[in-house]
Parts: sequence; C-alpha cells; structure tokens
Amino acid sequence: MKRILVLSAALYAGLAAAGAQENTMSFFVTSSGLGKGANLGGLEGADAQCQKLAEAAGATGKTWRAYLSTSTVDARDRVGNGPWFNAKGQKVADDVDSLHSDANNINKQTALDEKGNVINGRGDTPNRHDMLTGSKPDGTRIADQTCGDWTSDGEGVAMMGHHDRMGLDDSAAAKSWNSSHPSRGGCGQEALKGTGGDGLFYCFAAN
Repeated sequence: MKRILVLSAALYAGLAAAGAQENTMSFFVTSSGLGKGANLGGLEGADAQCQKLAEAAGATGKTWRAYLSTSTVDARDRVGNGPWFNAKGQKVADDVDSLHSDANNINKQTALDEKGNVINGRGDTPNRHDMLTGSKPDGTRIADQTCGDWTSDGEGVAMMGHHDRMGLDDSAAAKSWNSSHPSRGGCGQEALKGTGGDGLFYCFAAN
C-alpha cells in the first residue's frame, strides 16, 4: 500500500509540474515601448524588446516574437502555433485560427504585461490601449500602415488594435484587439499618445 501511495504521489507531482509548465507565460503586452513611437528598429528590434522583457520577468527558454506585420510579412505567421497563456496562466487562444476569431480571450483583464499588470485602457489616465500591429483582423499585413516597417518615428501610418476591446462606438473595428484604426499625425511617440497609445505591442512565444 505504501508503494502505491508513493507512486501515486510521484505521478500527481509529475502531472502538476507538466500542467504548470504548459501554462507558463507565452503572451503579453509590452509594459513599455522603445520611446521612439513606432520606430522599433524593425521586426528585429521589436522581437528583441519582447525577448528582453520576457526574460527579465523570468520567462526564459522561449523564442519571443512581436505581433507585427510588415510590407512583406504577416503577423499571424510569426507567433507559432499556440496555445498561449498570460502571466497569470489565463489562456488567451488555442491556436492561430482561434486567435483571429471571436473565440479568443483577449481583453483588458487578460492582455496583461510581462509582469502580470493590467495595461491602462479607455477611461484610464493615460489611455494606453492602442497596440501597434500593422494588421488586418485576420492577422495579415496592411503594407502601407506599418510606419515604414517599424523604422519610422516621423511621417507614416500604423494600424493599431485595442487591447481592451473598447472604442468610441460598438463597431467591430472599435472592439478589435488587432485592427481598430490607423494612427493619426505620424509615427512619433506624441502622435501615438494623441490617439490613446504609447508605442506598445503584443508579444507571443513562438515555441
């Protein structure tokens, strides 16, 4: 009987460890941008920011990718296969298709930063709900709305989504996490702040 109990305890511990590992953070919103508006140093610079923030928060051993489209790359092809979990172990999507459907679980309470903190949304001061994406609702690129493929903090336009799924009205665009509206007034930091942003973006573990 003692042997059975020991084996059962070992099996339970193994399953618990496996479950904990499966639910480790694989999705977050950057707690800070690079301070240069939509100039992220291209995809390479954006990915490096994701990696840096994730590792500083203890999420090591993963390859992190920014959810950003460019004139030649679709954001949906950069994020791996899922499932993805936030810093508190809450699942935001099972796979790429569910991520880009009404089945995803991205909202203000789940789109947390790498430390598990809530990002200010509509109604908060300051509002920071505009996330850089350069993408259509299905995660494919809008070639002329990527602020020069994320290298411009001057002229240009960036498509953005609302992490809190809230906007000026009840339209699908206003409630879209990845494709709400283009930036106004250019790609600089102040321009992004003017519409409720701060140069933030989504990060996903691609492995």
